[in-house]
Amino acid sequence: MLDFARGSAQKQSCVTQLAKSFYADWRTRHGRMAVFQDAADPPPERLLQAIWQHQRLRRDQLRTLDGQSVRVLHPGFASVEGGPDFRGAVLQFGEAAPVTGDVEVDLRTSGWRAHGHDQNPAFCNVVLHVVWDADRAASGAATLPLRAALDSTLAELSSQLEHASLRLLPENLRGQCAAPLRDLPATALTELLRAAAHVRLQNKAAAFRARAQHVGWEQSLWEGLFRALGYKHNFWPMQSLAELRPRWLPGADSLLTLQARLLGLSGLLPAELSRRPAGADDYLRRVWDCWWRERAEFADATLPRKLWRFHGLRPANHPQRRLALAAHWAQAGNLTARIERWAGAVIPDKKLLDSLTNILQVAGDDYWSWHWTFRSARMQKPQPLLGEKRVTDLAVNVILPWLWTRAAAGKNEKLRLEIEKRNAAWPAGEDNAVLRLARQRLLGRSTLRTGAERTAGEQQGLLQIVRDFCDHANTACAGCGFPELVRNLFHENKVGGLE
Repeated sequence: MLDFARGSAQKQSCVTQLAKSFYADWRTRHGRMAVFQDAADPPPERLLQAIWQHQRLRRDQLRTLDGQSVRVLHPGFASVEGGPDFRGAVLQFGEAAPVTGDVEVDLRTSGWRAHGHDQNPAFCNVVLHVVWDADRAASGAATLPLRAALDSTLAELSSQLEHASLRLLPENLRGQCAAPLRDLPATALTELLRAAAHVRLQNKAAAFRARAQHVGWEQSLWEGLFRALGYKHNFWPMQSLAELRPRWLPGADSLLTLQARLLGLSGLLPAELSRRPAGADDYLRRVWDCWWRERAEFADATLPRKLWRFHGLRPANHPQRRLALAAHWAQAGNLTARIERWAGAVIPDKKLLDSLTNILQVAGDDYWSWHWTFRSARMQKPQPLLGEKRVTDLAVNVILPWLWTRAAAGKNEKLRLEIEKRNAAWPAGEDNAVLRLARQRLLGRSTLRTGAERTAGEQQGLLQIVRDFCDHANTACAGCGFPELVRNLFHENKVGGLE
């Protein structure tokens, strides 16, 4: 087991410290980090929306004004075109069946009538009114105050979530920073992206630290892994299943039992056999036989199938297959220890991806190595349950931030620096629409010149810049200070050595 509290390594050089701090200084100087001097002051409504969107709450302690417990199965999708703030949330009140509806976020309960929501038919499907504090009788919808339910202080949440955006930017917009960024040497652009990526690593790590304070380090890791397995389509139902790990893990005496519990709790087991040959029905029947004996015990926690999204989902990312993989990890029983040993091992940069893939990949599954879903035909050759692209996603979004914050909490400077090194060196992940949009807006091109964005860390830096600056300006870049910051960056004495 890795010792996260060992002695500190040698201090970094002054140049390295400056290289890591200058981007964070920019954010502070240009208002990207709100400072709460008085804990009694309410947060900006936008921050409250971000807190709800990212569920930075003590989720097992949520109660409405009338005392009902609230279980958030999905917080809903942010709406920026008028009407309620979040559409399609899935919530469970007390012991009742889950309901689907909209969520409105206001600072106070009085905002419901003050903003005319009670007269607006667009708000008739609101099932939860989320507020910072209650200043009068609640509205017609159930009301949830958040003041006492945050998982961190407002100052910490502001620092971590100020980049959160509730809107998408036009794909073909070229920002005013494209010209100064284009003039930067390749080495300077790389340094800028890595500095921004370091801030992104810290933000992700802070979320793990906050969650670990309530559920422990190992459980916070499992929740992060499940979220990443859900990818962008099924982030929240996977989170809900991970939070149930203390219930579905004990007493599981086989891989089949774990797969049956996870697939049963997800609500994704087909109700009928497919009557297909080649063993599909045999596996499904065994899963159902196992789940049938236990489903009454888990009835209160089973998710509704409508919670899951399948439109536009790649077969390899189907949640049935992802849950089957998670069952393998749980059945092995040593995933956390193996990740800790991996963090402390000496691994060349070129071997990072392969070494972590060896830990996360499973040898094979008699059914899921040959099928994408319960309904799909048997494949001609077996496919791995986890590809290298998803390993990279798990590394940069979960494992490296989790290891970094553990090392920081244990004051293990040597390990913390090693994780930062791995984060910067990790090979680039899969391209996506967000990165393509970022390149168009920041660099004025759909592809990158040689020497930039060679690593996943640099990709993360590109995303962080968009969140910190582009998402806070309009399509004409009005009021954005980033172009001028780029022009002046390598002329400032305090960032010497980067030219």
